Amino acid sequence: MTTPYTLNVVDQSPVRRGGTASEALHETILLAQAVERWGYARYWVAEHHNSGGLAGTSPEILIGQIAAQTKTIRVGSGGVMLSHYSALKVAEQFRMLETFYPGRIDLGIGRAPGSDQLTAAALAYPKVPVDISHFPQQVVDLIGYLSNTMAEDHPFGKIAAQSGPAPSEMPDIWLLGSSDYSAQLAAALGVPFAFADFFGHTSDHGPMVVDIYRRQFKPSGYLKEPKLNVALQVVCADTEERAQFLASSRRVARVQSLTNPNRRSGMIPPEEASSYELNANELEVVGQNAKGFIIGDPNQVREGILASAERYGTTDITVVTNVFYFEERLRSFELVAKAMGIKPESDGHNGISN
Repeated sequence: MTTPYTLNVVDQSPVRRGGTASEALHETILLAQAVERWGYARYWVAEHHNSGGLAGTSPEILIGQIAAQTKTIRVGSGGVMLSHYSALKVAEQFRMLETFYPGRIDLGIGRAPGSDQLTAAALAYPKVPVDISHFPQQVVDLIGYLSNTMAEDHPFGKIAAQSGPAPSEMPDIWLLGSSDYSAQLAAALGVPFAFADFFGHTSDHGPMVVDIYRRQFKPSGYLKEPKLNVALQVVCADTEERAQFLASSRRVARVQSLTNPNRRSGMIPPEEASSYELNANELEVVGQNAKGFIIGDPNQVREGILASAERYGTTDITVVTNVFYFEERLRSFELVAKAMGIKPESDGHNGISN
């Protein structure tokens, strides 16, 4: 079966309770190798700081490791939290990645801190955190550095992100977001937009946000028409019962992170999470933060993805899957690939290389 859909991955490098960041990061490499074999097009890694449950603090380093151990899949950030950094430094990092892996690097940019406010202050110390109002100019500068199109009258117009002649290719730039602010900025700058439906609480207003992006989009030297990706939270297993069981780990982890931010631990096993008794407040949190989640057997997941793709009017879908057992996580991505027609049924290889 052929499919018009492009499937991608955002990996947050989840840490299990009792596990280590090293294990989570090495599993990220293994998962990237597997999904490349199964036909996924892009593999993006997230940026989180001071998190007890997510190991990805430095996407630019992790991207280099993944690209070195894969062959064809595009690798990128989902995303770099640009407000913490200078546009020049990010441009230098991704220009270097593009040099080593031409035609395979994506740069997804986020506005959120990817951390709590204290951690954000520590990332800037001894300077003060950048005023978020400067974010649009940072994005403009970043594009200018990467494309060698900085205006001559710009204060840093004579600075290049890489020495020598202008390269023939640059990383693909995406603006990431979950609000109309990000959609409007992506539209104004004429860059691709990736909407974070996988947050759960963003699903209801998502179609409205992407409609704003499409209506307000202005063609640029970078992109002539709107380009939209939507990231969905998905857990797929051979049966719906098994999928719900596996999803309980992420559900409890999310509740704990929202109701008790000071509680810092990795994801708990589903044997424990599935019997975790939620109080009234936690039940409300689950209800608010699980809208749009797609959990079930392959047929249910396929129908859920197709329905979401239709709601958003896109065939470019990213899958986010966090469960306790790595083998079950692999299995979920494999089943999704089969269900969506990008992996042949006859291919029994698990996609992991040693």
